[in-house]
Order: sequence, then C-alpha cells, then structure tokens
Amino acid sequence: MGLYSQHIFPRLMDWMMGGEEFQRLRAALLAEARGDVLEIGFGTGLNLPHYPRTVSSLSIVDPAEILPQKVRARASALPFPIRRHHVTAETLPFGDRQFDTLVSTWTLCTIPDPVKALRELRRVLKPDGSFLFLEHGRSDDAKVAAWQDRLNPVQNILGCGCNLNRRIDRLIEQGGLRIVHLERFRMPHVPRIAGEMYEGRAATPAAG
Repeated sequence: MGLYSQHIFPRLMDWMMGGEEFQRLRAALLAEARGDVLEIGFGTGLNLPHYPRTVSSLSIVDPAEILPQKVRARASALPFPIRRHHVTAETLPFGDRQFDTLVSTWTLCTIPDPVKALRELRRVLKPDGSFLFLEHGRSDDAKVAAWQDRLNPVQNILGCGCNLNRRIDRLIEQGGLRIVHLERFRMPHVPRIAGEMYEGRAATPAAG
C-alpha cells in the first residue's frame, strides 16, 4: 500500500477534491476565518486559496507531508505566515486557548481517535473562537447508513483510513464543543454514501 497511499491516492484526491463544487464549499466555510488559525488534516493545501485577509497566521497539522511541490505553490502567494507541524491532531503541540479559528475539512473521517482530537481542539480554542467544519459522514437515511456500514471496511482500505459512517455532530459534542450552526446536505455528483455532508460552526461551551 506504500506506493498507493503515498503517491496514487494523494494525487487522485487532490484532483477530485479540487473540483468546482468542493472549492465553492471551502470558500463559503473559510470566509469566517479570522486571527490565528489552526487547520488539522492539511493534506495538499486545497484550503489555502480561500483564506480571507482577516487571517493573521496559519498553523497546519498533518502527520504526513503530501505533494510538497503543490503545497509550496499554493502557499507562495499568501500574505500571512504558515507554520507546519508533523504531528497528529490527538496530540497538539500548542498552549491552551491559543487560536481564534479552528478548521477541519474532510478530515474527521480519517483521524483514528476523533473524540480525543476534538478535545484537543477545544483545549486550544479561545473562549470567543470558532471551530469551522466541513465533513462527510453518516446519513440520516437508515438504508443509506446501512450501506455505509457494509462498505466502510472497504472504504477504510481504499480511502487510506477514511470512514463513511461517522456521526460528525455527535463526535463534536463528545469532544466538548457546542455546535452553534449545522447544515446537512447531499453533495451533488458524489455517491450518496460518501456525499452526506455536515457543515457548520462550533464553539466552547461557555461561548455565546
């Protein structure tokens, strides 16, 4: 799986998730980003062109370095500094209440212990900060969810750790964050088992 996971799969996902609808969704989500930002599951940097001028700095967390030439090209025109950390989201190397905005896009599906990672995110988020998320996950339709459960072992292999059937909203709440806004929708031109979307914003429990 080394050749597939390190070269073939990253290029395939970069091509697919760089499509027009994916980019539109990224831009809409990241329009709210501000201040010091932490993005987990950075991947190939597809979010980079969509960060607004309200961002002061960007810290990125990903245990792997994927397609570095593409990342450098996408980062070259940014007006704010980027700091990269090759660690997992379950063990963030940051102080408490450090970030104004947290970002996760198509990432919570792959993290081995998502609740632990979300508890870490809560720890590093400022009391008035926001966690912006855009994730695919478990369907509310029982028949679709049953197929997600059946196909999840295969997806886990082909998708290099991706899970089809995680209830993203419940994971966020289990991680100690409070969902302020949530939209559920089906992504067009994507098989429904992988296109059931969770988009929204969460905050610390004490936040208004």
